[in-house]
Amino acid sequence: MKVLIVKTSSMGDVIHTFPAVEDALRNRPDMSFDWCVEEAFAGIVALHPAIKSIQKVAIRRWRKKPFDGDTWREMTGLRHALRGARYDLVIDAQGLLKSAVVAKQAGAPIAGFDRSSAREPSATLFYDRKYAVSRDLHAIERTRRLFGQALGYEPDLSRIGSGIVAPAGNLSVPEGKLAFLLHGTSREDKKWPADDWIETARQLVSRQFTPVVTWSNGAERAVAEAIAAAVPKTVLVPKSPLGEIAAILGRSTLVIGADTGLTHLASAFGLPTVAIFLATEPGLTGPRGPFSSTLLAPAGGKVTPAEVMEEAERLLALRSEAPA
Repeated sequence: MKVLIVKTSSMGDVIHTFPAVEDALRNRPDMSFDWCVEEAFAGIVALHPAIKSIQKVAIRRWRKKPFDGDTWREMTGLRHALRGARYDLVIDAQGLLKSAVVAKQAGAPIAGFDRSSAREPSATLFYDRKYAVSRDLHAIERTRRLFGQALGYEPDLSRIGSGIVAPAGNLSVPEGKLAFLLHGTSREDKKWPADDWIETARQLVSRQFTPVVTWSNGAERAVAEAIAAAVPKTVLVPKSPLGEIAAILGRSTLVIGADTGLTHLASAFGLPTVAIFLATEPGLTGPRGPFSSTLLAPAGGKVTPAEVMEEAERLLALRSEAPA
């Protein structure tokens, strides 16, 4: 049975879908999976070795030039590719109107959330099979339950795994214990102060870790360079393709991150991961992994480097005691 997964974005949402794929592979070995995803996140989907083919969409780019000839050619090309693949089933794991429209292009039966469960009820107008899954569950569990109902099995929610494998990468980093500090995030109110990152880097060095930082824009570069200047043992990785960052992330011993997609990726790799949430509730979309946890700033308060390091040490001890 050939199944197309439609989960186009964002990075965290894509990563939250991997445990459902693992459930399906364990319970339905007769199935093969392709994935339709936003072009920027194709490299994330490629981390799962069981995904046979990746179909790329560019909705974010197409919206900027809806009447451009290249846009229409790319959309037509996607439709032909999806139809030509001859899927037996499409699972729209996103539950949005845009994802439902993409799913429809495959010309195969579509399974998705029912009207009370989908993020945008109008999406269900495109579905052939609709399933009720409580919106009060974490996004990972919601997706796992959707896949189970659509494919005919009961997921074992007592275990969680992503099945993804870090790429080899080409960037050189030191041997030993790496602690990746993911300071960059999309909103200013999600950002932990640079001074707190610097103090955390100092404490990591005192524990024989090598801090690693990187950046993707000018503002993040300023923070990364400030950390590296204040703590000279910090490794500053230049702006790099997502696959290269994922490779270093996968080799890290510890990850400390803001509310950002790469923090979800670290958690999915099964790494000890401390997520720092300042302005958003981790609630139903925060990182989930066997050795990850979230520190949420209290109203009017803050998360301190001491609290972060205490939690990091707890997770590292937990990981060291776990079976190999």
